[in-house]
Amino acid sequence: MKDGLIKVATYSPINYTVDIENNTNNIIDAIYEAEKKKVKVITFPELCITSYTAGDLFLNQSLADKSLQMLEKIVISTKKAPQIVSVVGTIFILNNRLYNCAAVIQGGKVLGIVPKQNIPNYQEFYEKRWFSEPKDENVEIELFNQKTYFGTRLLFKCSSINDLVLAVEICEDLWVPNSPSNKHSVAGATIIANPSATDDIVTKSEYRRNLVSIQSAKCICAYLYAGAGEGESTTDLVFNAHNLICENGRVLVDEEEKSGVMNIAIVDVQRLSLDRKKMNTFYSEIDNYKTIYFNLDCEKTSLDGYKISKTPFIPSSKKLMKQRCEKILTLQALGLVRRLKAAHCKSAVIGLSGGLDSTLALLVTIRAFEKANLDVKNIHAISMPCFGTTKRTKTNSEKLAQEMGVSFKEINISKAVRQHFIDIEHDEENHNVVYENSQARERTQILMNLANKYGALVIGTGDLSELALGWATYNGDHMSMYGVNSSVPKTLVKHLVTYSASIHNSNISKILIDIVNTPVSPELLPPSGDGTISQKTEEFVGPYLLHDFFLFYFVRCSFTTSKIRRLAHFAFKDEFTTEIIDKWLEIFIKRFFSQQFKRSTLPDGPKVGSVTLSPRGDWRMPSDAISTVWLD
Repeated sequence: MKDGLIKVATYSPINYTVDIENNTNNIIDAIYEAEKKKVKVITFPELCITSYTAGDLFLNQSLADKSLQMLEKIVISTKKAPQIVSVVGTIFILNNRLYNCAAVIQGGKVLGIVPKQNIPNYQEFYEKRWFSEPKDENVEIELFNQKTYFGTRLLFKCSSINDLVLAVEICEDLWVPNSPSNKHSVAGATIIANPSATDDIVTKSEYRRNLVSIQSAKCICAYLYAGAGEGESTTDLVFNAHNLICENGRVLVDEEEKSGVMNIAIVDVQRLSLDRKKMNTFYSEIDNYKTIYFNLDCEKTSLDGYKISKTPFIPSSKKLMKQRCEKILTLQALGLVRRLKAAHCKSAVIGLSGGLDSTLALLVTIRAFEKANLDVKNIHAISMPCFGTTKRTKTNSEKLAQEMGVSFKEINISKAVRQHFIDIEHDEENHNVVYENSQARERTQILMNLANKYGALVIGTGDLSELALGWATYNGDHMSMYGVNSSVPKTLVKHLVTYSASIHNSNISKILIDIVNTPVSPELLPPSGDGTISQKTEEFVGPYLLHDFFLFYFVRCSFTTSKIRRLAHFAFKDEFTTEIIDKWLEIFIKRFFSQQFKRSTLPDGPKVGSVTLSPRGDWRMPSDAISTVWLD
């Protein structure tokens, strides 16, 4: 549970209609099994002690007496499983009124009894025949010689893990316009448990899945939905044991027709709390809520089975990846179209190097010109070879410009840079930062002056990963008139160019694929003896695969460095050693802080994803901030 990572579960036992004793034994067995697996919160279906389909038998005193005995049996049994909180569906009588409830149990205690607030009585549902609607209040009651609470506004908070706050709503409560979970969440609940017994009909599973996912996103919570399944009466209905665990819109578990199977996921309550803090429209309202505290040992949750992507900016589904690429390219293009119109500009200038970033910038600019009904011949692609330029990148830039139908010009900057070395008295054999940045700034000067000549905009090519690391020459490639790639991380750039290859003709596709396969390099140092790239970016600053992972969890999630390290060790355990990960994480933190001054003076550029470093938008950080706190 360290770092807010909580193992949770839903479980639909194989229960049988009013076979109360066997149903109870199945529930107890499942609680023991879950605790052995280090689960901390488990949710069972609605009325799982009696079964949901008991009908008029709910009103029989024998059933009521026996179900209360079995609830006590479950409570006593949890003394042997003190490190798990269980949410169990049961009937409950209070003041001669019968309620459809969930008992929240832990360590031999009933922490609280939560009644169902919305009692359906339409179509196949007939619950008002048996169950009463509760008052919107909490009352103290005595149950099994213990003091506890019965009510609709109960929060169950772990005293050892501040962000672990549980609340309960039952089945129909989710389906109404103003679900109780809305109030529970703004009152502080980060986990919502829903014991349910919704029957299954055609198309209902998809609707239910979307409903749970969207509710978890609206409430910024983890949502545990356990549906009744095998063993319920099929006299008129069929129940399919639909189990769902969602976290802030993400579906972590989605299982149907598998009664008797433990569904486990790890949710991050710390991340949920951080997301709520960032969203200032997520207000807090805790009126009339009773907080009931419980304690769990604060141990380190095993991450086995934890779903964490190595590439958080990239969807795992190929179909979704294509949709994402098309959407991002469209957003980039639309941003540029608006800037062209605002500037009354019909031309653009791009430094085309034959690398990934400038290639993506060209593809986006062509899209923008097509959307604006402008002639792509007014896109001026400028190749500016110098000391480090290789034949491969030079050839690819020229061929790509020709195939795409844009204007192309080559300006060799070697002579100008050498004259500059003479002017500033720099030894050309000294391949230091002066040697490198003189080339980058000469290129930017040419692009800016050509833009003035053509009445054009200089299109920036730098990407989000480079901005995070400060891997750009200040007032060199750092500067442009509109940076179309400024919120696109390097790992995503590759996918965007690869996708573009799939929608163009074979000649263009061949060039784009070769660009994707070219090592990432600024090409500011002389090539190797065989003419290939000698200066490979990732050998100096580290793998972009790691840096984009660090960037997402540092900026988007605001995680501590130790938590990012732990997640990276787990996600990349088969790819990088812990020493390698630790090395590049430290470099990421140091560079991210020391290079903020470059981000503070960024040109405009469109936001296309959840992470951007624009000083006018999502990221406002002092340029002189110290990184010491984050170097733990």
